[in-house]
Amino acid sequence: MSVKVEDRPIEQVREQVIDQLIYNYSHGVISVDAFERRLDSAMDAPNNDALLALVEDLTLNTDQQYKAEKQSQFKPHYSAQQNSDDDFTLRSILGSNERSGQWVVPKNIYLSNFMGSVVLDFTNAIFAHQNVTIHVNCIFGSDEIYVPEHVNVVSKMFCILSSLENKSVSLNKRQGPTIHIEGKAVMGSVEVKIKRTIKEKFMSFANELKTQFGTGNNNRSL
Repeated sequence: MSVKVEDRPIEQVREQVIDQLIYNYSHGVISVDAFERRLDSAMDAPNNDALLALVEDLTLNTDQQYKAEKQSQFKPHYSAQQNSDDDFTLRSILGSNERSGQWVVPKNIYLSNFMGSVVLDFTNAIFAHQNVTIHVNCIFGSDEIYVPEHVNVVSKMFCILSSLENKSVSLNKRQGPTIHIEGKAVMGSVEVKIKRTIKEKFMSFANELKTQFGTGNNNRSL
């Protein structure tokens, strides 16, 4: 027997509702103000009934083209055929160091930071392995790790008078690679986050679709 929408896990329903909001906005059914207002409500809705109420008046449903566009937009750059070094080290002693842009991610990454700052940015990186391990040695320093939305993050850090904060988002991550964070931080900080808020990501994606479909400013206000 099929499971009713209202009985599905809330995050699954939330994703479905947000998809329907994006699709209707991009096709000129609702205005940007209505879309942004409903998007805020969808991201904060406490239960399935509140989520479904946000789209009960919207008749357009997502199609295969939308799903393909979304997968292309949100999935991390991943290629099992890419070659990469097995190890990579990023060091900072009383200074700063950064790895960003489009780069091939190795299996093991070593962050060595003493009284400095390190930025490790996976936003446009190409993942060559399903599992990547970051080995952290942060002493009196600050490590910032930026991850795409569909990357899993698992932490096994040991912190002494330090902090580890994971601000990565909870989207459907079944197909994404997993980043394991291990090692130690002594009187330092390690922060995992995304560059843009998930709302900014949704808004950007919706506006790209709107331009693609050529709906312009024809949205009616709902």
